Amino acid sequence: MDIAELRSKRSLVSGAIILVILILLAFVPLYAPGYPIVLLSSILMYVIMTVSWVIFSGSTGYISLAPAAFFGVGIYTSAIIGKALPFPIVVGIGGLASFCLALLVGALTLRLRGIYFAIFTFGLVMLIAHFLLFWELHVTGTRGRFVMVMSYNTIYLYLSGVFVLLLITAYLIRGSKYGLALQSIGQNEDAAAHTGVNVTMVKVITFAISAFFMGAAGSIMATKWTYIDPFIAFNPFFSFMPVLMAIFGGMGQLYGPVIGAAVFTYLEEFLITRFAELYMLIFGTILVVAILYLPDGLVGLIQRLWKRISERKHVDT
Repeated sequence: MDIAELRSKRSLVSGAIILVILILLAFVPLYAPGYPIVLLSSILMYVIMTVSWVIFSGSTGYISLAPAAFFGVGIYTSAIIGKALPFPIVVGIGGLASFCLALLVGALTLRLRGIYFAIFTFGLVMLIAHFLLFWELHVTGTRGRFVMVMSYNTIYLYLSGVFVLLLITAYLIRGSKYGLALQSIGQNEDAAAHTGVNVTMVKVITFAISAFFMGAAGSIMATKWTYIDPFIAFNPFFSFMPVLMAIFGGMGQLYGPVIGAAVFTYLEEFLITRFAELYMLIFGTILVVAILYLPDGLVGLIQRLWKRISERKHVDT
């Protein structure tokens, strides 16, 4: 089997798995009302964050710790204008605000490489959070904001719509020349530049596209939490979780981050409710074991098991 056939087969597998996921998401509100909707909304939020992160960082190798900044911008967008405009417009503005912030930050920082870029993006989260805290305490005289509340079904449906748009965007990017440029940047940025790729432009645009979906997800999830403040909206937890979920699921295939985020979110929910005092210890242990023994994530493990099963069947025949 040549490389083209192998890629085509993997694309078909990815498409089939994602199609099954979308069908299940469409029927959930009909057959699983109540708590499953709440849980699936949380899963969708993290799936959107993780796949968005992978679009940029998974291809280029730049470790961004800015998801909390873009997610928080979406949250505050919903808090500020949520009562004045229709909800779909609020979600779009939240995504666009994050897109514009990412364009500005990317244009200024995406000439940095390695640990310097990661540190700057994490510092951006802290900078915005503390600036907003100062502004609210000393200028507006407030400490946080109340957010317009939406029903759980509405939140779930909007997150599902953003998820579908994200998957379409990720699929189109991966299958285009733009996706090849991203991969070449990840393999050897200097070589990509010498072949004519405008590496800075490609990185900045991809960074902004990924931020759009994070901001949209933040605008939607804000309506679930009722009240937010700078440290709720810009919680560093939202920066690290997408990275860990992507590693846990595997970034080789598009469905890897989806599976990783879904399993990780459910695992988090299970541990918090059953083992609240030992939650972080168990969670950290599982994470360390996964990093040490699953270098390619769950997808890599599934592929290795499938390969062994296929080889055994071939030997038996």
